Amino acid sequence: MYDPTVPKTIILASASPRRRQLLVQAGIDFSVIPAHIDEDAIAAADPETCVKILADAKARPIAKAYRHHWVIGADSIVAIDDAILNKPASVSGAEQMLTALSGRTHRVLTGYSIQCVAENHVHTEVCVTDVTFKILRAAEIAWYIDTPEPYDKAGGYAIQGTGAFMVQQINGSYTNVVGLPLCEVIDHLTAAQVIDRRNIHHSTQQIDCQTAGGKSHERNPG
Repeated sequence: MYDPTVPKTIILASASPRRRQLLVQAGIDFSVIPAHIDEDAIAAADPETCVKILADAKARPIAKAYRHHWVIGADSIVAIDDAILNKPASVSGAEQMLTALSGRTHRVLTGYSIQCVAENHVHTEVCVTDVTFKILRAAEIAWYIDTPEPYDKAGGYAIQGTGAFMVQQINGSYTNVVGLPLCEVIDHLTAAQVIDRRNIHHSTQQIDCQTAGGKSHERNPG
């Protein structure tokens, strides 16, 4: 039974500053405890399965460590022709990715998993957004890959940053492309009575926790 006098603490199991900022701007109270997993060790046959497995793998160890907390794990990938485009490791890799995306529509997939062990709750879904790039001139690609922005982003671009100039059209959730589908996540947290939008705050809480691996967690700077 939902009791508004008893707070349900939310943990974001991700070190992504973009996911943090999305939750902050949505007025959600939460703490950050990044999960440390070997993403390269997780293989899947298709992009949808891949992001679901990764989201679950990030949320599960933190949820087990903090059984009464509600944990959000997420993972985003960019896919074109079912080929997954990870974060470019080099200038040439970023150039190849942007050339492949130029003038075409690709998919951004974010798997998200919301878990609470104490309440036997596991909900894992995938949100997909279609993103269409304009035709990029070689000079535009060269200019963009000379900035630091492409190198820590799946697909080699940031829709919320300078890379927005390349995006001609999107079909679906914008926040999904940034890194977390806020509408879907908040709808689920509300339905599960984890948050009450009538009494939502505009600050973020911090809890004195450690990661499942025993390391101090990264506190939310917001």
